[in-house]
Amino acid sequence: MKILMVLTSHSELGNTGEKTGFWIEEFAAPYYLMADAGVEITLASPKGGQPPIDPKSDAPDAQTEATKRFKADESLQKILANTVQLNTVNEEDYDAVFYPGGHGPLWDLANDEKSISLIEAFYNAEKPVAFVCHAPGVLIKVKDQNGDPLVKGKAVTGFSNSEEEAVKLTDVVPFLLEDEFKKLGGHYSKGADWGSYVKKDGLLITGQNPGSSEEAAKILLETLKGLI
Repeated sequence: MKILMVLTSHSELGNTGEKTGFWIEEFAAPYYLMADAGVEITLASPKGGQPPIDPKSDAPDAQTEATKRFKADESLQKILANTVQLNTVNEEDYDAVFYPGGHGPLWDLANDEKSISLIEAFYNAEKPVAFVCHAPGVLIKVKDQNGDPLVKGKAVTGFSNSEEEAVKLTDVVPFLLEDEFKKLGGHYSKGADWGSYVKKDGLLITGQNPGSSEEAAKILLETLKGLI
């Protein structure tokens, strides 16, 4: 199995002067779960090269077994530093796509035409698409074959308003994921803040927060195995 993993290239947290990027746990836990299962993973980002890491995801209280493994894994660090440019990627080369979160994707990937068309290509080819935490926000401009929002009428989740309030970024982010999904006609639901909560609707898999990253990857693998 071959899975494409798409990371953000955006590093500025709005106009705060602070940095953002992708969340280490949401990359590391799914990566190792899939790699340990024998999946061939390609890392891509809009700009290619080293994607920015959200400094908050490097804080002591954000560490897990997967993040500790990543920090000791020089080989994966080297691969991460050399992500391929997203505009060189072809959906036909992969069986599924996975998007880790962090706040970065709300700015770049949500509006990236290549990312939008790529997700549409995967979905229309009946391949699973999975997103965790803020990454479901990259779906806001993705359409189905009828031209409707992909999330319309589907069970979805993603970083909740209450979680955004807890990290005091409600007024910083370009949009609130929970509100946007509801506006688009998605059947948004959430679990407890910071707990694992994943929704699967056919080939669309969304996880609510960092604690959902491993479960989202597990469901992606199970979905792929069911298609083979």
